[in-house]
Amino acid sequence: KKSSLPPVVVFILARQTSNKMSTQEEKRYDPKDTTLKFVKRADDLDPYLNNDIGDLCLRAEMSCGHAVTPESLTAWCRSLLDQGQYKFKCPALKDGTFFKCDALWSYQEVRRLAVLTTEEMQHFELNIARMAAKEYCEFKDCPGCKTYLEREDMDNLSVCCTVCTADKKKAYEFCWQCLKVWKGPAPRSDRCDNDNCINIDLELLKTCKTTALPQVQGVDACPSIRACPTCGQKVEHDKTGCKNIICPRCQVEFCFVCLKLTPECLKTSSYFIPCSGGVAPRQTSIPTWRRN
Repeated sequence: KKSSLPPVVVFILARQTSNKMSTQEEKRYDPKDTTLKFVKRADDLDPYLNNDIGDLCLRAEMSCGHAVTPESLTAWCRSLLDQGQYKFKCPALKDGTFFKCDALWSYQEVRRLAVLTTEEMQHFELNIARMAAKEYCEFKDCPGCKTYLEREDMDNLSVCCTVCTADKKKAYEFCWQCLKVWKGPAPRSDRCDNDNCINIDLELLKTCKTTALPQVQGVDACPSIRACPTCGQKVEHDKTGCKNIICPRCQVEFCFVCLKLTPECLKTSSYFIPCSGGVAPRQTSIPTWRRN
């Protein structure tokens, strides 16, 4: 779900949380650390920081050239994690422009320049691993042995558990959708023959309430939940700003109203006016993410 709070608010809240969770003494760089490039200029990440405190709070330069402190970098990256983002990008403005830097920082760089504590590293690494696994793979527990399994064929709901197959001395297949022993012919992509085997996400798309986008002209009855046209992730709009949304899973931007990718939508429309094709009807199928 797209965060309902502006990024700067999420950042400030994360900074406060970071301060509370840190030790009483604020994190600082070691002035003798020759692996860091120290700079004498303002912190580019935190406009609210008192930037006139001299060497009490050294600034270091990230690989993209922007200056940070351990506290501001920790707070910004924590705010990204809290919003379901595990790829750390620089939010600072490029010199002399109103465009974000958006340079991608590696976790190794963030860990070093944010001076992460042991507890913070555990928090970051656990969430990064969880989000990456969710983005690139489909995992569920086998209903027979509770082994964590990945579904490799995205067009087939019938999944074979090799652990249960070896244990039972015969093929053990279960339904990825209802998590019961597979019943009926396979492969199938819609359901198995068990009673009440339904796609809950698809039912939600069909029955969800409608919503309005107050800042977009003429959009007063749009389905409140959509499936990303690229990867199928369920998303909601926070009802603020333009009609476009960035999928938290695949990071592809699309129009919440017409369901076209943003570049295609903008060929005949703009961010705050009605789409040329109107509001797309409720989705009757969920796209499968074809990851290369």
